[in-house]
Amino acid sequence: MSVRKLKPVTPAQRFRVVNGFDAITTDKPEKSLLAPLKKSGGRNSQGKMTMRYKGGGHKRKYRVIDFKRANTGVEATVESIQYDPNRTAFIALIVYKGGEKSYIIAQNGLQVGQTVVSGTGVAPEIGNAMPLSEVPLGTIISCIELRPGQGAVMARSAGAFAQLMAREGKYATIKLPSGETRMVLADCMATIGAVSNSDHQLIVSGKAGRKRWLGRRPRTRPVVMNPVDHPMGGGEGRASGGHPRSRKGLPAKGFRTRSKTKASNKYIVERRKK
Repeated sequence: MSVRKLKPVTPAQRFRVVNGFDAITTDKPEKSLLAPLKKSGGRNSQGKMTMRYKGGGHKRKYRVIDFKRANTGVEATVESIQYDPNRTAFIALIVYKGGEKSYIIAQNGLQVGQTVVSGTGVAPEIGNAMPLSEVPLGTIISCIELRPGQGAVMARSAGAFAQLMAREGKYATIKLPSGETRMVLADCMATIGAVSNSDHQLIVSGKAGRKRWLGRRPRTRPVVMNPVDHPMGGGEGRASGGHPRSRKGLPAKGFRTRSKTKASNKYIVERRKK
């Protein structure tokens, strides 16, 4: 994986850094695994705007990803590594021995022709999915379930990974990408290896138009609003805006909004750093 810095032939290209797409092996998705993706433009069923700064963007098709890896014990071969416009990570098209095709999140180092398998009693190799109870301690993992059978919900974005720290009784302790250390049931599935496309963080858009391609409209800074529109608005001249806070008045940048009485607090061993 690599990134490419473009030649400054236009002002927009001067700072632009794009993905090299070295790992991508094909540009044609599997038609049987595509689904329509409708845009809302930030409007609800009544047509009222409930989310600002959304709209436009390039038309996309959804790639149906197998987050559950429920086809256990059956070997599958990686047919291709593909780009997915709906996520930062790359995806892998795998073909099971019976001929069934499926998309999974591609791990870093996953190669075309490689064999992957999920379930109990499998080897802890890149791309294989297995219960946390069988993963060796200290292993780098990703695509982790929070509840058994739920499907992967944690450490799914580009370059993300967690680490299995300990096991005690029916719980496994994992260190998450946010820095939080928490306990998860050892029956939950996880995939060996870090998520692909770790260079995603180095990408620079270079121009405002690329945000529009992604469906993000221009965002108005709170400081330039009026007091009626935002707590940080108003003031004479170029006022700084006071304490950083949200439109609803909740302090930002360090203020903790997690409920102190949340039931799952008992599973958190160490909170993420500020």
